Amino acid sequence: MLGRAFTDKDRLKQAIVQRENGNKMNYIGTRGFREPRTFAGALLDGLAPDGGLYVPETYPVPDFDLNAASAGDYGLLTEKLLTLFGVDVLGADAVQKAAARTRAAFLNSAGQTPLVQVEDNLWILELWHGPTLAFKDMAMQMIAPLTDAALAQRGEKLTLVTATSGDTGAAAVRAFAGSEHVRLVVFHPLGRVSPVQRLQMTTVEADNVLNIGVEGDFDDCQRMVKRLLGEEELKQYGLISSVNSINWGRLLGQVPYYLAAAAASGADHPEFVVPTGNFGDAFAGWVGRKIGGNVGHIHAAVNSNDALAQAINTGHYVRRPAVETASVSMDVQAPSNFERLIFEASGRQAEGTKGLFDNFNATGNAFIAPDLQDALNAQVTASSISEDETKATIAYAYKQWNRVICPHTAVAVAAALKRGKDQAIPQIALSTAHAAKFPAFVTSALGFAPEVPEAIQKLHGQKETIHPIRNDEFAAMEAVKAFQRRA
Repeated sequence: MLGRAFTDKDRLKQAIVQRENGNKMNYIGTRGFREPRTFAGALLDGLAPDGGLYVPETYPVPDFDLNAASAGDYGLLTEKLLTLFGVDVLGADAVQKAAARTRAAFLNSAGQTPLVQVEDNLWILELWHGPTLAFKDMAMQMIAPLTDAALAQRGEKLTLVTATSGDTGAAAVRAFAGSEHVRLVVFHPLGRVSPVQRLQMTTVEADNVLNIGVEGDFDDCQRMVKRLLGEEELKQYGLISSVNSINWGRLLGQVPYYLAAAAASGADHPEFVVPTGNFGDAFAGWVGRKIGGNVGHIHAAVNSNDALAQAINTGHYVRRPAVETASVSMDVQAPSNFERLIFEASGRQAEGTKGLFDNFNATGNAFIAPDLQDALNAQVTASSISEDETKATIAYAYKQWNRVICPHTAVAVAAALKRGKDQAIPQIALSTAHAAKFPAFVTSALGFAPEVPEAIQKLHGQKETIHPIRNDEFAAMEAVKAFQRRA
């Protein structure tokens, strides 16, 4: 078991450390890796050499007015944050290009922060104005040019492997298709993503993209990816990494919208209610608060796959088979980014973090000490929303606010409404995908189909390319090796 509650380090001490290091930003691993990597190294590694996840060696203190920047231009805010976290090792041009692309994916058609107030103390942040109509676009549009810049600096090629429950794969394919430096392999669970999500991945024709359908669930896909990242044999064809939210670069691309949304709401430290699968989005909000942003409490709303909520609420972390729900992108029972939260909440105890997750990976069980559980609850709370509640909330949102929301958004809104009954605090619920990506469930809740954007209409009838494999790590290895040789 892992204990000892986390106490925030004094911000002045952090600033002194930054100055002494010449403001150089480095990254370490959650399981004990202490040979600092620059952002470029962490980006291209994906996983840390210790098998853990990269985190900043120390969290930086902004040398600019963070609240003013949060209320200003989204592209400039993103540039400042990327520079703060050491992305400028890739050059100013790469930072500016990445910021411009994520800005284009974030703003609505009117060029504004897509924040909609629906009740006195409740806002919805629409994160689906990018090319694949999902929140993953912000980070993926940012990480693609940064990856190309890092590879160009080194003169290297890279195989990116990623597991997806739907939206990550679609956003990655759109962002990396046609890249000269990157070969992209996407693993998705066969029959367990929505038809639109599948089409967004499998209809893109690009020689550098391989779509693999796994006869299993998302956790099986994610386990395959982590195994592949450690395979030395694959590295003979160049570097290998991941663009799942285990990659710090992916997660960093999601921090700016927490700051911009809080500023746009005008509220003092609003609570964010985040529909949660792999916990990367929620942890990005934690980072925004950690560096001094106007970000209040983080509440993770999960669906019936409630391993995260059970761990935070009871101290018992148990891996069970994922069950299919309408909010398919959240059908996760082993959220990778929970490790980052454990590491931070324990006071950065790498040995204890390693022990807990080694035990969880080996047995599917881990017990969290009461003092650590208290520390977790001080950082993040969590609740589970049923399928019936999800459907009822979609109906409620349309009846009360004339808004059509997706199942993932409904999970967050349902959790926010429950919490709002007990506390009069400002809340921002994240809306992570367009409702038209999940037409069957939305139609069953409303009695009519959601309006279908042109980008989705164009997908139907196009040729699909899927490479199906059994739920077997050897089969995954062979498929990736064959693709590397061919590409």
